[in-house]
Amino acid sequence: MHIQLVRHATLKVTYGGRTFLIDPMFSAAGELSAVPNTPNQRANPLVELPFSTEEVLDGVEAVLVTHTHRDHLDEKALRLLPADLPVFCQPPDADMLHQEGFSHVNAIESEQEWQGIRLYRTGGRHGTGEIGKQMGPVSGFVLQAPGVPTLYVAGDTVWCAEVEEAIGRFAPDVIVVFAGAAQFLAGDPITMTGEDIALVAAAAPDSHLFVAHMETWNHCLLSRAELHKFLAKRKLQDRVRIPADGERIAYPAPR
Repeated sequence: MHIQLVRHATLKVTYGGRTFLIDPMFSAAGELSAVPNTPNQRANPLVELPFSTEEVLDGVEAVLVTHTHRDHLDEKALRLLPADLPVFCQPPDADMLHQEGFSHVNAIESEQEWQGIRLYRTGGRHGTGEIGKQMGPVSGFVLQAPGVPTLYVAGDTVWCAEVEEAIGRFAPDVIVVFAGAAQFLAGDPITMTGEDIALVAAAAPDSHLFVAHMETWNHCLLSRAELHKFLAKRKLQDRVRIPADGERIAYPAPR
């Protein structure tokens, strides 16, 4: 299995002989407005893609969308993605994807098999309290196939009972967490902080963690350097990878 961080939450994953594109966001730097009511009002995204959209799309056989906020699926991706690609999503997003012209939308209520790969949908909480409710439904997804590490993409969630349940149920070999500690002017973070990541690591002591969703969107306030420093203090630097944009990491088959 290979996971490549394209940028932010956009991942290119080679799994079970198939290539998935997760949460495609293709906008050029500064092309989108800043998220309002946040400490940093820079236009989004903050950085360019590390390579062309043609390179990102090369070899992609399916798309997985954790939820349809514009930093996970933007208008440019909707224009450029081939309409006949299989798209896997959470049920609340299916109608929108159909309306955008995708002909093979697969809304996963619980689980589904595709090309010998079993996909499971998991829950999450995109923040706490009233803000978490306003952010709408979000999902994570688990991929399993014979001879391949079990992969859990937690999605836009903070540490919560749903994440703990998914770890306990699937015992993932690799967990992708969306970090950055995204935050508004009021309320708690709506994506994972260093503390959240430490809790994930404690709940999954045999798992490798892959951190995405950093240094690209205006309200993601936790930097890679800050997270590296935090993880070193917790002695987690060997288990938690914080890839650069464009970096590709290989994970061997489980023994």
